[in-house]
Amino acid sequence: MKLIIAVVHDTDARKVMDALLAREIRFTRIGSTGGFLREGNTTLLIGAQRPAIEDVLEAVRANCQTREQYASVSPPDPAMVGALLGAPV
Repeated sequence: MKLIIAVVHDTDARKVMDALLAREIRFTRIGSTGGFLREGNTTLLIGAQRPAIEDVLEAVRANCQTREQYASVSPPDPAMVGALLGAPV
């Protein structure tokens, strides 16, 4: 048996969990918060036998999407505020 740890965005979590349950794959759900953008994530701990690993990965790939998000960047030194204005990245 293998342990697969999948960290998915909160908006994708329900679709991934439904897809796993449809394939009769059990998991444990843990709420988590992302590091860089500090957004809500869901961590899924999935135990799978070797033949089911590809089914798990397909369920995650098919139900998660790539996102682009802009974040304001603060200047490293507050004295530089006049020289650098925080622009979206």
